[in-house]
Amino acid sequence: MTVEGRVGIDMVPFSRVRELVHDELLLARMLSAEEIRLCRDDTGPDIPGIAGRLAAKEAVFKLFHTVGQTLPWRGIEILTADGGRPVVRLAGRAAELARRAGIEHIAVSITHDEPCAVAVAFTAGNPENRSADGSDRD
Repeated sequence: MTVEGRVGIDMVPFSRVRELVHDELLLARMLSAEEIRLCRDDTGPDIPGIAGRLAAKEAVFKLFHTVGQTLPWRGIEILTADGGRPVVRLAGRAAELARRAGIEHIAVSITHDEPCAVAVAFTAGNPENRSADGSDRD
């Protein structure tokens, strides 16, 4: 079995997130309720945490190699595992896009320091499960 690796990367400036947090409806379209809970504390929104999650979602989406598709923001969740490391959970259209791309597992790494957050997503999939246009061969 041949395994093809893919890498996605994205950067989100904190200034963009500072503007975004004032629009609760827009933020709720981009982050799940659980992600919003993870990005708030007693002092308010965690700007670096939100920027990191948004960058990670963009990086994950780039792994799908889709053309003309919109990013399924809430279908890609960036959650926190034990020890604080980020983990990816896919649902709905995002899970379907990953399946069509032959993606079985996604790892993500996030870093942030003023003025931005950067995320890298990596996957290894089985290209034998898809055709040249990315759709299933079944």
